[in-house]
Amino acid sequence: MTYCVGIKVNDGLVFASDSRTNAGVDRFSIFRKMFVFDHPGNRIYVLVTAGNLSITQSVVSLLQRQSSDTSADHDLMKAQSMFAAARIVGRAMRDVQERDGRAIKAEGVDHDASIIFGGQVGDGRTRLYQIYTPGNFVEATDDTPYFQIGEVKYGKPVLDRIITPETSLIDAAKCALISFDSTMRSNLSVGPPIDVLLYNADSLKIGHRACLDADDPYFSALSNRWGASLNKAFQDIDPPNWSL
Repeated sequence: MTYCVGIKVNDGLVFASDSRTNAGVDRFSIFRKMFVFDHPGNRIYVLVTAGNLSITQSVVSLLQRQSSDTSADHDLMKAQSMFAAARIVGRAMRDVQERDGRAIKAEGVDHDASIIFGGQVGDGRTRLYQIYTPGNFVEATDDTPYFQIGEVKYGKPVLDRIITPETSLIDAAKCALISFDSTMRSNLSVGPPIDVLLYNADSLKIGHRACLDADDPYFSALSNRWGASLNKAFQDIDPPNWSL
């Protein structure tokens, strides 16, 4: 299992992904799940992936190979818009699933995969998509300004309470890390290093990128402070006036 989140606010985009992959309780490995395709000053795309690792790695490899394609129908660097780029990623997912998915499923292995894909092309809008196993996708909106893939349930409540389009980029990043801390507390299959990337709208370049290990000072302090704050908030709420 894994956990990835993508957040779209007015100021830009935040992406975060864990690096833990497991095939049983005693078979944990580290695989990065964040990938960047960019031409600074012209365009930037960020992908984070979850699901069957062989499928998602094949999709990324296919996109990288197609970056030298002469056709704008396949080359992310020639796409005229984020919508067109999302269609290219969706087509790559569909092609890999058609080639490998049936054989993987025949072995009794889950072949589902999903991608959070976002960025900006030229003077177009910053956009964020979730791409599903069949290659179809949906776009983030003001009403739903974030996507999660993988182990989504533990980190969702804080995102629902905090994230709005008006949330600042740095606060959105902090919220994403709290979402990760909540998930890691409840599911050992999600773990560091945590890759984080911030994109400032209209900059057409990476704003900040970090890889946080388990002993990262900021992430450790955030985890401790969040836990203490939750405990204090719990203690500050009056108990129910019930007779026992």
